[in-house]
Amino acid sequence: MHIQILGSAAGGGFPQWNCNCRNCRGVRSGKLRAQPRSQSSIALSANGVDWVLCNASPDIRAQLEAFPPLQPARHVRDTGVQAIILMDSQIDHVTGLLSLREGCPHSVWCTDMVHQDLTSGFPLFSMLQHWNGGLTWQPIDLAAPTFTLPACAGLRFTAIPLRSSAPPYSPHRGNPHPGDNIGLFIEDLETGGTLFYAPGLGQVDDALLGWMRRADCLLVDGTLWRDDELRHCEVGDKLGSEMGHLPQSGPGGMIEVLDGLKGPRKVLIHINNTNPILDVDSAERAELGRHGIEVAWDGMSILL
Repeated sequence: MHIQILGSAAGGGFPQWNCNCRNCRGVRSGKLRAQPRSQSSIALSANGVDWVLCNASPDIRAQLEAFPPLQPARHVRDTGVQAIILMDSQIDHVTGLLSLREGCPHSVWCTDMVHQDLTSGFPLFSMLQHWNGGLTWQPIDLAAPTFTLPACAGLRFTAIPLRSSAPPYSPHRGNPHPGDNIGLFIEDLETGGTLFYAPGLGQVDDALLGWMRRADCLLVDGTLWRDDELRHCEVGDKLGSEMGHLPQSGPGGMIEVLDGLKGPRKVLIHINNTNPILDVDSAERAELGRHGIEVAWDGMSILL
C-alpha cells in the first residue's frame, strides 16, 4: 500500500494566513525551525498508478501538482485520482472538490450524514452537477462498513464511526449522529499491510483500540498539544474536546493512548498551526520522539 501525505496541517494550514501566533510568526520570519504545511489530505494506492483521495482540502491543486503520480499524463486530460473518500463534511476536507470540477464526474464515497450536509448546508453535490455530471455519491453504509472501490480493488476499506460534531454550517450541528466523522481501517489485499487513518479523533474507546491494535501504521489526529491550546495562544476560546480533537498531552491524551499500542508505527497528522510540535526544536517535539511518535509532513511517503 502506497500512502502519500498530501497535506498534514489542520484547517487554515501552517502558517495560517491571518495568524501571528509564535509558530506562524516564527516560520514566516525564518526564526523557527519548522516546515510549512497545507491542509490535511492523503492519497492511497495498491499499485502506485490508481489512487484514492481521502478528503479534498482547499489546497488540493497545489498538492496534486507536488505529487507527479497523480498527473500521469497518459491522455490530453488525465489524473491518477480514481475515487474520493470523505471522512467528514468539514470545510477544510471538502472544499477542494470545487477545484476538481474540471475532472468531473467523480465518484465520492461518504456516509449519509456527510451527504446530507453536502446537499443542504453546503450543497456541493447540487452545485457541481453542472460540470459534466458532477459528483456521483457512493454511500458508505455503517451497517455494512467494509467496502472496496472498483477502480482500486487491491485495497479494502472499513469505515469506523467516531464521536465528533458536524461542521458549524451543518443543519444538525448541535445534534451529533453516527457518520458525522469516520476513521478508516485500510487493508492491502496483496501485501497484508494495514493502516488506521483518523485525522479527527475526539475519544478512544475499547472498540476503537481494537482496530488500532490491528494496524501496521496509525495516522491519527495530531491537532492540538493541549486541550486549551487556542485559549492559551489567544487565538480562540474553544477547547479541543469541544471540537472533537483529542490533545496529545495530559491524562487520557493521544500520547497515553499510543503508548498502550506496542506494534504499529505511530504518526500524527492534521496538526494545528498553534501546536508546538511543529517546532522541530521544541520540548514537545522531543517528548514525542521519546515516545516513538512521528509528525507527518507534506510529501511524506509510507509503504506498507
